[in-house]
Amino acid sequence: MLDGVVAAIVVLLVGAGVLIILGPRNVVRRIASLRRPNKIAALFEPRRPREVMPSALNPKTQRVLVAAARLATWMRGHGHEEVAREIRNAAARMTGNEPAGLYALQTTLRRIRVVNISDSPSQERLKALVAELRIAVQDRFEQLELLPFRRP
Repeated sequence: MLDGVVAAIVVLLVGAGVLIILGPRNVVRRIASLRRPNKIAALFEPRRPREVMPSALNPKTQRVLVAAARLATWMRGHGHEEVAREIRNAAARMTGNEPAGLYALQTTLRRIRVVNISDSPSQERLKALVAELRIAVQDRFEQLELLPFRRP
């Protein structure tokens, strides 16, 4: 019996200590936040889709990334996994170190020249995608002034 009384007093003292530490305003806020949300349907609404590219990127950089994504997707769809992976890695490198990513894309573009597709329309699509990416990379190189200066 005495043990029960001592235990009850200890529990009350610990509870009072916690209430004093939290303060009366914080306790009221925490209790108020435990209420049920009025709109349970809001929990089941789909989330807003994420942006594909951050808006802080330069428009020409975005153009390079979009062209790289198109080419990588096409290459992966036609069984060239390794080249597609290199393109994606180079494009991902651009977000952290843009010049290094551009140089990596340029190196990968040189490697794509040796890829031959037996299907004529597929070969034309590959050439169009490679040309689109090459032009976008060269434009960004010129904008960043990374190309070596040529003397006439």
